[in-house]
Amino acid sequence: MKVDAHQHFWRLADREGQWPPPALEAIYRDFGPQDLAPHLQATGIDATVLVQSMPSVADTHWMLSVAAATPWVRGVVGWVDFKAADAPAQIDALARDPLLKGLRPMLQDLPDDDWIADPACAPAAEAMQRHGLVFDALVLPRQLPALRRFAERHPGLSIVIDHAAKPAIARGEMTPWRADIATLAALPQVHCKLSGLLTEAGDRRDAAALLPYAQALWELFGPRRLLWGSDWPVLRLAADYADWWQLAHALGAQFKPIPQPDDLRALFGGNATRLYRLHPC
Repeated sequence: MKVDAHQHFWRLADREGQWPPPALEAIYRDFGPQDLAPHLQATGIDATVLVQSMPSVADTHWMLSVAAATPWVRGVVGWVDFKAADAPAQIDALARDPLLKGLRPMLQDLPDDDWIADPACAPAAEAMQRHGLVFDALVLPRQLPALRRFAERHPGLSIVIDHAAKPAIARGEMTPWRADIATLAALPQVHCKLSGLLTEAGDRRDAAALLPYAQALWELFGPRRLLWGSDWPVLRLAADYADWWQLAHALGAQFKPIPQPDDLRALFGGNATRLYRLHPC
């Protein structure tokens, strides 16, 4: 099963004062299943994981309703306030819906880089672990050390780093990103998404610029802990859906050690199916 492990839907009417701003014309409109379906059909993708893009439990409930009405949306990554006193109860309630597969605090937007390393997050993390939910880590490179401390504190919690922590591809910087992400990759419960790279590349949107970063992820996480995702419609700021699908395959063809056919099937669907416990087609 081919899986897009990271895509979004939103309604602007629900997002007053929230990102995206009107200046980002390519994504400043409503996006729903009818917009994504043609791209999935063109690329032969069977299923997706719908990921939150707003810090709102109400938005999570809306995404779950969209998933329930859209057969190819096989899972939802929602949101709760991890430090709320009733966070475990909120997680218990949301997890009653089998389409909820994970949760994602929007860490990249928080001013405190150590927010996730606070022990106050432990009750929510433990509730997630009880329900077998995946922690999606939306972080920037500077937040990787705190994420490592969180991951070490919760070895039984599955974690996936979104967009490879958004390395500075546009500036060609590899340090300290590679060293910090390597410490996380050494933990067996940590996975990573091969997603979002084109929007971090600035004008360097080609295989030559992206390959060092993608190769590092391949070396560090291996063929069973790396997941492909589109980050659509945010992707529209940099490329078309099919462009990223094809470029990701071109990158995969250059990985060393050379991927076996089963490795590529895992990258482009099998790993997401297993991690998020998606129902097969």
